[in-house]
Amino acid sequence: MRRLLASLSCLLLAACITVGKRGTDSAMVSYDFGPVAASLLGEARRQPLAVEVRAPMWFDTRGIDYRLLYAEPARLREYARARWAGPPTQLIEQRLAQQLELSMAGRGQASCLLQVEITEFSQLFSSPDSSRGVLQGRALLLDHSRRQLADLDLHLEQAAPGQDAAGGVAALTATVTRLAVDLLAWEKRLIADGKAGDCSG
Repeated sequence: MRRLLASLSCLLLAACITVGKRGTDSAMVSYDFGPVAASLLGEARRQPLAVEVRAPMWFDTRGIDYRLLYAEPARLREYARARWAGPPTQLIEQRLAQQLELSMAGRGQASCLLQVEITEFSQLFSSPDSSRGVLQGRALLLDHSRRQLADLDLHLEQAAPGQDAAGGVAALTATVTRLAVDLLAWEKRLIADGKAGDCSG
């Protein structure tokens, strides 16, 4: 009899767990920047260039961050049931490598380095029904001896199509796409002005 009761208890517990996972509990959602992006370059690079993206550790977790500017702007919050597929630095680095035909830092034979330092990567709510994705930081072009050749301040914003995690992801993804376009335009200006040193091409 005890064995029968124990077996029934186990079955009931398993049923409750199954209902909880598939029914009332919402599943964790994982986001990245979407399918592989096409290259923005019209021709292959003559000079290999590597990319490295850095961020403070509080912006480099898998949490999707947001701020309520109308309440506590200094408080960084995370969506409870949504995550990035990987740390934002890795996702941004991968996307820039795809679109600008760069190698990852520490891989390949590139001697020059494009270093991107992220200081803000979050969804900012100006009101409960209005938000935008914001990417802030600085880009540095470093030569083979890691001497700084040039730098560029970054401040990119995109209105969010929705006031939730999915809307924030869409807006932040758009800022990364614009980042690639801006970095390419910056690189071309440096080359045209003769300020890219031995990193031109």
